[in-house]
Amino acid sequence: MTDEAMEVRDASAGYALQADRPAVPEGYKQTEVGVIPKDWVLFQFGDIFEFRNGVNADKNSYGKGIYFVNVLEPITHSHIYGPEIAGQVSLPEAVVAPYIIQAGDILFNRTSESPEELGLASAYLGTDRVVFGGFVIRGRPLGNRLDSAYAGYSLRAPSIRKQIIPMGQGAIRTNIGQKNLSLVVVPLPPLLEQRAIATALSDVDALLESLDRLIAKKRDIKQATMQQLLTGEVRLPGFEGEWEKRKLGTIAVIRSGGTPSTSNDEFWNGDIPWCTPTDITGLQGRKYLSATNRSISDAGLKMSSAELIPPGSIIMTTRATIGECAINTLPVTTNQGFKNLEPTSADCEYLYYLMTTQKQRLLQLCAGSTFLEVGKKQLEIFDLYLPEDVEEQRAIATVLSDMDAVIETLEQRRAKTASLKQAMMQELLTGRTRLI
Repeated sequence: MTDEAMEVRDASAGYALQADRPAVPEGYKQTEVGVIPKDWVLFQFGDIFEFRNGVNADKNSYGKGIYFVNVLEPITHSHIYGPEIAGQVSLPEAVVAPYIIQAGDILFNRTSESPEELGLASAYLGTDRVVFGGFVIRGRPLGNRLDSAYAGYSLRAPSIRKQIIPMGQGAIRTNIGQKNLSLVVVPLPPLLEQRAIATALSDVDALLESLDRLIAKKRDIKQATMQQLLTGEVRLPGFEGEWEKRKLGTIAVIRSGGTPSTSNDEFWNGDIPWCTPTDITGLQGRKYLSATNRSISDAGLKMSSAELIPPGSIIMTTRATIGECAINTLPVTTNQGFKNLEPTSADCEYLYYLMTTQKQRLLQLCAGSTFLEVGKKQLEIFDLYLPEDVEEQRAIATVLSDMDAVIETLEQRRAKTASLKQAMMQELLTGRTRLI
């Protein structure tokens, strides 16, 4: 190769390397925590915090006395205002003073069961007189570089978590100390921008909290309505007929589940949905089951005790997890942890709501057993009260379904708002979007 050719090759390679690198936008700079605005400054935690470990007390001292922040609060809350604190500890007044938390202090949990939850930051913004426990590290801000409300968001950002998580030590529980925490690097905007970011994110948090309260209220109203309508305590207009006691086996066919041999690949990954309790609990109270995580083949169905459950049946857990229900919208099979109800002389939606109120009675059928399970024979003679008129059953189910629809709409709105907050944090806490 000639010298000229080598020069062309080397120049081409240099251009290729530059092309592979993402360009740093004007007004930004490349740092060890990523691309940030030029006027943001990198600080180590050790330069912006004075750290202190929390107080340890005798086990008999807990349960009364001054409120104290323990490991759970920083894990659960990015901002602590006071009502979130449940723990109390009795300490001599002389011991209390060094461990008092001031408004603006940042609290880090120094131990957790998983690395992902280690060293989470929480800003204390309350006014109550509280202390912090031995599994917590208090970071008291130095100087005037950090807005505490902003810190509750920014110190939980991915760029911070990527530094803290690998620092965890311990086989059973992961731990972090002040020395490692001091080495974490955080990019800080000017204070005015910090406050603007904190205000924007706090507004979204306020909306999420209002939605949480509204959802809880709607759920409480639904529970009260179910108690009234499903017992006949309150009757809907136009219905006056008698209610009757019926055995479950007389109003529904009870079908069981089964598991094909897991050692035979031909029995699995076919076209038949196969339901486990995880599929039901994963619905988080939603009514309809339209997909399962696993499936079986025709051969798996034939070579096991599983039964094909027609759409419009009630899939109900009856082993270990008792009484969790859903209505299947497509033919499914289940494992042996289910007894499934195919209604014959009752409205399916009404029976679904009625069975969701029977968990305690179903658990009583398991009393005295080492392993919780409700059998088919027990369910066949299980007594239920319901209207003789199926139209009244349908009317009650319609009222409750309408309430479910309202709750689901609110939950969808909350989920969208939570996604919006995550997107805002990604933009604002990296400086991609500037508010000032």
